Amino acid sequence: MAELMRASGVKKRYGGVTALHGADFAVEAGRVSVLIGENGAGKSTLMRILAGIETPSEGEVFVDGHPVRLNGARDAAARGIGMVHQELNLCPNLSVAENIFLLGSRKGLLDRPGEREKARALLARLRQNIDPDRRVATLSIGEQQIVEIAKALAEECRVLILDEPTSALSEAEVEVLFEVIGDLKRAGVGIVYISHRLEELLRVGDSITVMRDGRIVARSEAADASVGWIIETMLGEEGRLERADTPAPEEGETVLAISGVSRPRDRTSAALHDISMEARAGGIVALYGLLGSGRTELMEVAFGARAASDGTITLKGENITRLSIAQRVELGLLFVSEDRKAQGLFANLDVGRNMAVSDLASFAQKGVIRPEREQGAVGRMIARLGVKTASARTAITALSGGNQQKALIGRALMPGPAALLLDEPTRGIDVGARSEVFATIRQLAADGLAVVFSTSDVLEALAVAERVIVIAKGRITLDIPVAEASEARLIRAANAAAAA
Repeated sequence: MAELMRASGVKKRYGGVTALHGADFAVEAGRVSVLIGENGAGKSTLMRILAGIETPSEGEVFVDGHPVRLNGARDAAARGIGMVHQELNLCPNLSVAENIFLLGSRKGLLDRPGEREKARALLARLRQNIDPDRRVATLSIGEQQIVEIAKALAEECRVLILDEPTSALSEAEVEVLFEVIGDLKRAGVGIVYISHRLEELLRVGDSITVMRDGRIVARSEAADASVGWIIETMLGEEGRLERADTPAPEEGETVLAISGVSRPRDRTSAALHDISMEARAGGIVALYGLLGSGRTELMEVAFGARAASDGTITLKGENITRLSIAQRVELGLLFVSEDRKAQGLFANLDVGRNMAVSDLASFAQKGVIRPEREQGAVGRMIARLGVKTASARTAITALSGGNQQKALIGRALMPGPAALLLDEPTRGIDVGARSEVFATIRQLAADGLAVVFSTSDVLEALAVAERVIVIAKGRITLDIPVAEASEARLIRAANAAAAA
C-alpha cells in the first residue's frame, strides 16, 4: 500500500521533560494503523504532531514522501489530515451543519443551504439520520462523536486519526463506526486508531504499534497479535508508579454502601447493572475502567447527580437513595468532577472563594459572611493541602492544573465530609502534580475519610488504593484487594465482555 504520511525520528520535549524519544510511525492508504499504550505512553503527543497541533522538537514529518512543517490543524486539514479527538471539539450552540463546516465558514465561504445538504449526505454516509439543523447541545454523546467524524470527512481527509472513538458509543453505534471504517479503507483513506479496548483493536486494525514511556517498543500485523501479547508488550518492566512506603491506614466502619444499583443507558451516559460496593472510613477504593465503562456514572448516581432505577445507597447507615444533592452534602458526601473547567472551577473567582463556596453558611453571622472566618478557614485548608499560591486572593486561573485540583479538593473538604468521591482526580495534570494529589488522597484517608476515586490508569489504581473495583460496560468484573492485584489482571477485567 502507498505510504501517505510518516513521522521519522520525531522527538518532543516540554521543558526538561521528553515526551517522545525518536518515534518512527507510518500511515498507509487503505489500512488501519492501531496505536496502543498506557496513559502517558506518548500516543496523544505523536498524534497531535501528525495532526499539526504540536510541532516536533526534532525529527521530520513527511506527507506523500515530502518533508512538511504543519502549521496548525487547519494547515494539516488542507493537506488532507483530520483528527477526531477524545475530548469532543464542537460548538454546542451551533447546528450540526455549522459545526461540520466551521473551517469552511472561517474562510468566508458561507452557503447555508448547500452546507445543510452536504451535511445530510455526510451523515447518511455514516448511516445516521441526524437533522443538520439540530443544535449540537441536543445530541447524545455518541451522536456528537459521529458529527466529529463527519467534520473530518468534510475536509476530504486522506489520513484520519481517531482517538478513543468508541468511548461514548453504544454497541450499535460501534458497529456502524466499524462499517464506516471499512468504507474509508476501501476508498484508500489511511486511518490511525487509538483505543484501550484490546479486543476492539484486533478486530479493526491491520497493524498494531505499541508505545511505552515515549518510545515505540513493538509492531505487529494484527493477524499475528493477541490480547496477551499486547498486554505483555505494553506493560514492560520499567516506569512503574510505586506505592508509598507509608503503611495503609486501618479501615473503620462502612461509610458509603451501594447495593444493587442499576440504571438504563440514556443519551448522555452509560448504563449500570446491579452494582454493589462499599467504602470504609480510612480506606481508599479505586474504580478502574476504560472510558465509557460506567465508573463516572456510578459516582454521579452515588452523589445524586443521576438517578438510579434500582438499588439503594446508604451513607453512615442512612438511606440516601432519594435525597437531593444538597441533602447528601449536608450528611457528609462530597464529589469532585473530572472536568475542572466545566463542572468545578469558578474562573471569575479567586482561590479562596473557590474553596470557601461550599461552606459559606458556616462563615456567616446573621446572614452576613464574616471575612475573618472565611479567610482563616481557607488559609488552614491551603496549608493542609499544600496548595501553591501567592495568596488566597490569587485568581484560580493563575494556578497550575495540579494546584487547581487541590483547591477543588479543598472545597470538598470545607464542610467536613465523611466520604469523598474523586472522578479522575489527576486528569490534565503533570507527573509531579499527580504525585502531590496522591499524597493528598493518602493523607485524607489517614485522617479518617472514606475515599473513592475513579481512574482509567491502571498504575494509579495500584499505587494509591487499598482495594480496586474494575468496571466494564456498566458491570463490576473484578473486586479485589490491591495486594492480590496485578496490572495484567486489571486490564483483562477492564476489557471483559459484559455478560448478557
